[in-house]
Amino acid sequence: MNTTRAMTALALGGFGIGTTEFATMGLLPQIAETFGIPDYEAGHAISLYAAGVVVGAPLIAVLGAKLPRKGMLIGLMIAVALGNGLSAAAQDKTLLLIARFVAGLPHGAFFGIAAVVAAALVAPERRGTAVARVMVGLTVANLVGVPLATAAGQQIGWRTAYLAVAVIAVITALAIAAWVPRVPKVEGASMKAEVRAFGRPTVWFAIFTGMIGFGGMFAVYSYVAPLTTEVGGLPAGAVPWVLAVFGLGMTLGATFGGRFVDRSVTGSVFGGLVAVCVILVLFGLTATVPVLLFAFLFLLGFTIQILAAALQIRLMDASPDAPSLAASSNHSSLNVANGAGAWLGGLAIAAGWGYTSTAWVGVALSLAGLAIAVVSVFYERRALDRETTNQTMAMASPASTTMETQPR
Repeated sequence: MNTTRAMTALALGGFGIGTTEFATMGLLPQIAETFGIPDYEAGHAISLYAAGVVVGAPLIAVLGAKLPRKGMLIGLMIAVALGNGLSAAAQDKTLLLIARFVAGLPHGAFFGIAAVVAAALVAPERRGTAVARVMVGLTVANLVGVPLATAAGQQIGWRTAYLAVAVIAVITALAIAAWVPRVPKVEGASMKAEVRAFGRPTVWFAIFTGMIGFGGMFAVYSYVAPLTTEVGGLPAGAVPWVLAVFGLGMTLGATFGGRFVDRSVTGSVFGGLVAVCVILVLFGLTATVPVLLFAFLFLLGFTIQILAAALQIRLMDASPDAPSLAASSNHSSLNVANGAGAWLGGLAIAAGWGYTSTAWVGVALSLAGLAIAVVSVFYERRALDRETTNQTMAMASPASTTMETQPR
């Protein structure tokens, strides 16, 4: 078995999905011009893609709990190709929105199942490295794929970006068929086991922290193209470079940020959300200065990648018996943040508050996510205290009974 080839195939799928998810943000002006609508209305394409991820990730993970992992990965990449092909062919706004929803359905499920497969291909002590190698495809997409797709879309037409992703998806499906071995089913995997995880409050706390807290980044990043040109005063040709800088921040965050998460998962969640708030405040105050616009978007990319890793581990710790659902639900929650951030940012712009208002929307969402994280920690501590008290009482009870029955 050639593990390197298998990991490459999985990472290629992540590259294609990452490109299609974020390229839309860089091509909003071109899409809006094609259909004669304002930028914030074109932003609904981002929201509908995110809605597809939200619906598809848990649904596919649960329904496919007993299906062969390799076959599911191939099928999911075929679905990616179909959704992006329909996006490229859309002749009106409604058809584009439907196509973006379809394209989003396999997103979270692919990453979740790919993570499970990658972990199964290596020794237990190397599972973290294996999963990270799969996620490299997503970060490289932001570093290389999204800027290239944006540049091509500006020069040739935005439809070429979606066509390119459809081709990548087909190539990935063939690579998975050729290079990824058949992986045994997860021990005890079933629809019931996957669904049972949703009955745990700790799972929902982790989901809502990412769902709301991550929306702060997306409120800004969804409108990065007009922020660059209208606020920063840069030409449209600068947008791919801005996206590349953001992608570089994500890649470095994925490369080095794991050290923070290894030290403290909870600390990384709190630190990440606080850092995002500070960065967005400074971004909102200085976005008119091009150098600072680049600098704070780089820092935003670096920070959110650390936060994403911490939230992923926090969610997996909360549901160890439902690995596919845990890994998939993280992407689902982050894409709720994607859709909500884009929508709320669009409302602020439509209200006439300007593109920098998206930064303040982002601060509010990040603070709300931080509040949920605080509540979750208090809940977990109280639950632990109750468990400790019950165990102490259970241990003391037999002794007390014995003492009471002894003759005086």
